[in-house]
Amino acid sequence: MQNQNEIRMNKITTLVLSVSAFVCLSGQQQMSLQDCELAFQKNNLQLLAAQYNINMADADIIQAKIWELPQISGYVNAVNPQDKKVFDVGRAKGAEITQLIYLGGKKKNEIQFAKSNKELSQLQFNQLLVDLRSQLRETYYNLVYEQKKQISIDGQLKYMNELLAAYKIQTDKGNISLKDFVRLQSIVIQLNNDRIEINNNILGFQQNMKVLTGSSERIIPSLSKPEENEILVSQPFGDLEILQEKALANNADYLYNLKLIDNSKLYAQWQKSLNTPNLNLGAEYDQASGTFNNEINLKVGIPIPLWKVNKGNVEKAKYAIQQNEKNSEYQKLNLQTQVESAYQTWKNQYDQYFELKPIDLENLETVYNGILKNFRSGNVSLIDFTDFMESYRQTVLQVYEMKKQIMISAEQLNQLVQTKIFY
Repeated sequence: MQNQNEIRMNKITTLVLSVSAFVCLSGQQQMSLQDCELAFQKNNLQLLAAQYNINMADADIIQAKIWELPQISGYVNAVNPQDKKVFDVGRAKGAEITQLIYLGGKKKNEIQFAKSNKELSQLQFNQLLVDLRSQLRETYYNLVYEQKKQISIDGQLKYMNELLAAYKIQTDKGNISLKDFVRLQSIVIQLNNDRIEINNNILGFQQNMKVLTGSSERIIPSLSKPEENEILVSQPFGDLEILQEKALANNADYLYNLKLIDNSKLYAQWQKSLNTPNLNLGAEYDQASGTFNNEINLKVGIPIPLWKVNKGNVEKAKYAIQQNEKNSEYQKLNLQTQVESAYQTWKNQYDQYFELKPIDLENLETVYNGILKNFRSGNVSLIDFTDFMESYRQTVLQVYEMKKQIMISAEQLNQLVQTKIFY
């Protein structure tokens, strides 16, 4: 009977553990960087909303092509004093129709300006796409290495907690000094602090990934060792000067400022054309009040250009051209400086990491495993053990941080140059 109860309890325990594991896994999904980018392009709400700016610019072009509606008016007799009649419609009525004719190329200039605005909207969208994609990639790399840090810290913490528990028993028995126990405890406290900080970082990056990809589940990054090594060893094609030239040719934010000059010139041309008077052209029918009965007349009306009615807006448009020219000069200098800084940052990170040889990292793990084994065997003193564990903890975190910063700095350089530069 007791065996049957134990078997039943084992089955229940297995079922509970299985359900718990399913619940833990059901709220997350493993995704490669390419998977995340596809989800980003499909689901990112900020990107989808920005797309409507281009649609609205198309609507502005349609609107610019539309002419004023023709106007029709008419009259009928209200009082006929001669025959003493009211509403003598049969003997006195008339009608006219007029159309506003744009002169001076107004409509053409307005349409060109609207088309230029669409080009600006497209460049703004392109820049937003680049910025958000770079943010996605940086967040992904942050997640990769924060989770690697977490795994390493969890492994060290598991070992140290077991060791600390054993030391606690021996300290309570008086076999080990309290000083030795506290020395180990300080390492555990530091590892716990690292773990909390790393977990908080992961939580923040997971939040960003959900927003960027439009996913409601936690995303677990999947970056294989060959993919990681390929990214780490890749270098930008060309020297700094070539990278700056590529940035000036491809950076959407800089191209936007260049296009803004053309846009302001088109606007100035449009405003200048508004000084040209428009023509009102129409036809009129009059039954009896004109020179002839049932006469049809041609009507032409145009304002007298005694002064320029749009002079202020023309002056304002000229200043806008000059302002945009200065802004583009600043943006050019700023972009070149940013590329130089990003390139140097990447190079510093790259050189720092590759000063380490693969054998150095292998030796670190070999020594770590050896220290753990020899400490349990009593061949390593507590002071040497704790000193090494502190050094190992810092070194592992720094190595992962160096790898992460290489990828992030490379992505920041990509964000500025906006063309394939790493091979």
